[in-house]
Amino acid sequence: MQRKRYAPGGTGSTARTALVLALGLGLGAGLSGCSSGTPADDVTVDAKAGVASPAASPGRYRTLFEPCGAVPQGVLKEMLPGAAALPDPERDKAYRGTAAVTYDTDRRVGCSWRADAPETSHRLSLDIERVVSYDASVSDDDRAQEVYVRKQLAADIPLPPVTPSGTAGTPTGTSGGPTAPPAHKPSATGGADPVDAAASTAPTPGAPTPTGPTGSGPTPSGGPFTTGLESRVLEGLGEVAYLDDVLGGPGASSRQRSVGVVFRTSNVIVTVSYREEATGSAGAPDARELQERALKLARLLADRLEE
Repeated sequence: MQRKRYAPGGTGSTARTALVLALGLGLGAGLSGCSSGTPADDVTVDAKAGVASPAASPGRYRTLFEPCGAVPQGVLKEMLPGAAALPDPERDKAYRGTAAVTYDTDRRVGCSWRADAPETSHRLSLDIERVVSYDASVSDDDRAQEVYVRKQLAADIPLPPVTPSGTAGTPTGTSGGPTAPPAHKPSATGGADPVDAAASTAPTPGAPTPTGPTGSGPTPSGGPFTTGLESRVLEGLGEVAYLDDVLGGPGASSRQRSVGVVFRTSNVIVTVSYREEATGSAGAPDARELQERALKLARLLADRLEE
């Protein structure tokens, strides 16, 4: 009998092809079943995979304004009275100010001014910082609040008291939180708190009211401040704010007073520093006058941030 020759596509080839197809379909079904069923015991699954924590909200501000041009000339004339007597070129230079050297003007800017007169000199400076949190779980505002609190504690001004809920009371009425009573620090001369001193040293009825060269007019307490001018937490300026008043000088022949106003709005912290030094026969720096000028400028800058 003549033997049949093998040819592709014959009966044997068809059988092998069918077998391969059957195995392939079975393997695909097995893989499909594994992907939709319960993972094998030896497969480790990360329970956190695909679950992203919500990022903390960014701050309101992305840039900062130019500080040297942010102070109106009328305000500079008031805060730098000695500049009026300078020759025109020097007066213009005094009003222009000197920009602070910073490495990123979107993160921090500053400017300073000075004017000297024969018996008084004035210094004014601004520092504006935009705080950014690099922790996804901490917002820019919360990080800015941490920076602000460190500044207030460094100024030795107590923080607002803790509320029954366990959170610090908000010292201003602008953020919707509870309003805490103003906090005071001891006077710059190292004595008792001016508010307490006023109560303990008040004159008896009919006795003359004592006065002294305190720089703020007659003081019933005999201390360095009239009540209400001590360093304190401020209300109605930014979200949180404080004023620091320091009286002191480098020598017996000079009298110096420095007033600092610091406030925070969202993730921006603004510091206004204003100082007067008197020499010779000039009167001591007036606390009320310096504070009013510094507060006026701080409010103008707060309004600028709202534009």
